[in-house]
Amino acid sequence: MKDNYGRKIDYLRISITDRCNLRCTYCMPEEGITCMSHDEILTYEEIEIICRMMAKIGLKHVKITGGEPLVRKECWRLIEKLKQVPGIETVTLTTNGILLEEMAERLVQAGVDGVNISIDTLNKDAYAAITRGGNIDQVLKGLEAICTYPQVTVKINCVLNGEDWKETAVSMAQIARTKSVHVRFIEYMPTVFGGEEQRRTQEQVKEVLEEVFGKMKECKEERPLGFGPSDYYQLDGFQGKIGFISAVSHKFCENCNRIRLTADGKLRLCLQSADMVDLKTLIRQGRKLELAAVIQNAVRHKPKEHHFETKEIETKSMSQIGG
Repeated sequence: MKDNYGRKIDYLRISITDRCNLRCTYCMPEEGITCMSHDEILTYEEIEIICRMMAKIGLKHVKITGGEPLVRKECWRLIEKLKQVPGIETVTLTTNGILLEEMAERLVQAGVDGVNISIDTLNKDAYAAITRGGNIDQVLKGLEAICTYPQVTVKINCVLNGEDWKETAVSMAQIARTKSVHVRFIEYMPTVFGGEEQRRTQEQVKEVLEEVFGKMKECKEERPLGFGPSDYYQLDGFQGKIGFISAVSHKFCENCNRIRLTADGKLRLCLQSADMVDLKTLIRQGRKLELAAVIQNAVRHKPKEHHFETKEIETKSMSQIGG
């Protein structure tokens, strides 16, 4: 699949639920959101139909997201199905980690290739405040559980918050020093929930880490740890790598290879843009044969770039589109 700017689109993020067991301050309002009914959400079988069709026209990599994907019943069944689709090379999952300890073994048995865990701080009180009630101990037990499977690539996604962000950056990086875990620092992106004034740039975080751990060496190999937009660096003595996803200060739109499928079956072409194509209706009307043409036409019209510098993400909640 290629868009009108010559970009090869081979990576699909699939939100399998808009429900979440946390209420992170930058993701959704404190009162939560009005969740979709079960009838509105794509079934695993419908997701498989879409992925099989997309794999025939170039899809190679799938990321399962939410909300929180592990709150959907037997989500490993979908991973098993997608791992059997010809053409799909990797199936990975992003989670907040709360339920990971109890589900790690089932995910690995299903064939998951990688797990990304969202952890913004190791401080118990700060974590509870950011997530509005989450328990960091549960998340760290989940991290330990998935790290017992060396065949799974494990990454941590960290959005730096608060005045103690420098100390947080150092403590998070320490995880990559002692474990084969890759720690990525993600810039705030403009949302209706604010955070603009707290954005820490890639250069700021690098400077802090280099003061403590020494000079970072850029990883030159192409897509060394995945198929997204991260820039990765190695530090001497570290088992894992340090990554940066800096959508605002280091705009990577010219190399964007991803599109998104929302929980209710809309193909979203850019995280910021609300322009979407309804695939669920096609399937439920028995028009599966039209999927390939509709998807290819939609991909051709993927926006050239985001405009985070002037606009917010067009959604009521990040949890509704899978981030």
